[in-house]
Amino acid sequence: MAAEGKVTGQSQEQFLLLAKAARGAALASLIHQVLEAPGIYVFGELLDMPAVRELADSEFSPVFRLLTIFAYGTYADYLAEAANLPPLTEAQKNKLRHLSVVTLAAKIKVVVLFFPKFSFCWDYLMLVTVVVPQCIPYSVLLEQLQLKNVRQLEDLVIEAVYADVLRGSLDQRNQRLEVDYSIGRDIRREELSTITRTLQEWCQGCEVVLSGIEEQVSRANQHKEQQLALKQQIESEVANLKKTIKVTTAAAAAATSQDPEQHLTELREPAPGTNQRQTSKKTSKAKGLRGSAKIWSKSN
Repeated sequence: MAAEGKVTGQSQEQFLLLAKAARGAALASLIHQVLEAPGIYVFGELLDMPAVRELADSEFSPVFRLLTIFAYGTYADYLAEAANLPPLTEAQKNKLRHLSVVTLAAKIKVVVLFFPKFSFCWDYLMLVTVVVPQCIPYSVLLEQLQLKNVRQLEDLVIEAVYADVLRGSLDQRNQRLEVDYSIGRDIRREELSTITRTLQEWCQGCEVVLSGIEEQVSRANQHKEQQLALKQQIESEVANLKKTIKVTTAAAAAATSQDPEQHLTELREPAPGTNQRQTSKKTSKAKGLRGSAKIWSKSN
């Protein structure tokens, strides 16, 4: 695709160089060649040339009008004025249909959804962006492009994809074309104000998203500071408890004139005679019970 685009750019430059020296019928013939040349879908530079503009007031005005339709219009526009315009070759028809699909895709509003998602567990902010593709029904395409059946339509779309005019997929189940990307077309001077307004609205939307992100970051920083303060407080309390236990143990050991470690060991383990006394008590109790059982049986 990159190599093809480079070759297309070189051929377009060659046509522009030839157009500078051409006049009248030669220039009209050159315009027909440009409209038929594969890979050339932008005609603004050619339209801005003084020699081309002079055709609008000459006998070749239909050629100039045809060039403006290729630059700004659609196949439906050509059909509306076909009686006053030169006939199109099959290659020119397909190119104008490709440009018409681009125009239809541009008219459908692209929905971009931003989902700020924040996680306190990992201390990061994630912005999920979902772009909803433009979907053009087959019925609209068949009507606008004046094609007889779906097979012709799908062949035309595949040809446009290979020409890198658009990228997308054919949804045969739902009978629609999903466009993910399309080339830009030439812009009329009167459309610049609309583009400026659209860009301003986009900038305002970006500012809203940016303010939302900054708010989430501020909350994340506050949460992080609170967690760090809580961690330091717990560590400080644990250290104080350790010091208190150590001081208490040392004081108790000093009072009994023993080693602190030995004193701790004695506190944890019972005295040696305690278990012996408890065992003897249990044994004597069991013997007493057995003796009383024997006496009761004799009396019976």
